[in-house]
Amino acid sequence: MDRYLIESTHTDEVCIHILDLILAQGYLTHYDWGCKDGVHMGWAIVEADSKEEAILTVPSLIRNKARVIKLNKFTPEDVKCLHNS
Repeated sequence: MDRYLIESTHTDEVCIHILDLILAQGYLTHYDWGCKDGVHMGWAIVEADSKEEAILTVPSLIRNKARVIKLNKFTPEDVKCLHNS
């Protein structure tokens, strides 16, 4: 499985509703939130087989506003190879 960063945004008006939906889906504790600081966004790192699967952690109401980013790590050897390319 790959790891994905999910960034989902919502408005103040729907904040509680979004939190209720994510709680019902079982992903509330996967997310970190900026809502209490006035930034109505959630960020999560999830393991999934694809971006399409990862996006399912976001309620359909705001899914079209979410970003899904496949994560990777670099080794020192990877960096060295990049310099030699």
